Amino acid sequence: MSRLFVGLVKARQAQISRMWVQQRATYIHDKPPKDKIGGVESVFVLTVMSVAILGPSGWILSNLDHYKVRK
Repeated sequence: MSRLFVGLVKARQAQISRMWVQQRATYIHDKPPKDKIGGVESVFVLTVMSVAILGPSGWILSNLDHYKVRK
């Protein structure tokens, strides 16, 4: 009997927490963007971000043998 009660209490707490998050999210309002971003700008930014993140790791992986040598 106590397991059933504990399960019901946990289910109720989860439901209350979901309702609280849902209620809190209703206060968030959004404005339309000031400037529209085109496809070329989006591709440029994604390319720069990819090179900035993957470039250093690619450099290290390509020169891994050089870094293994102890002097």
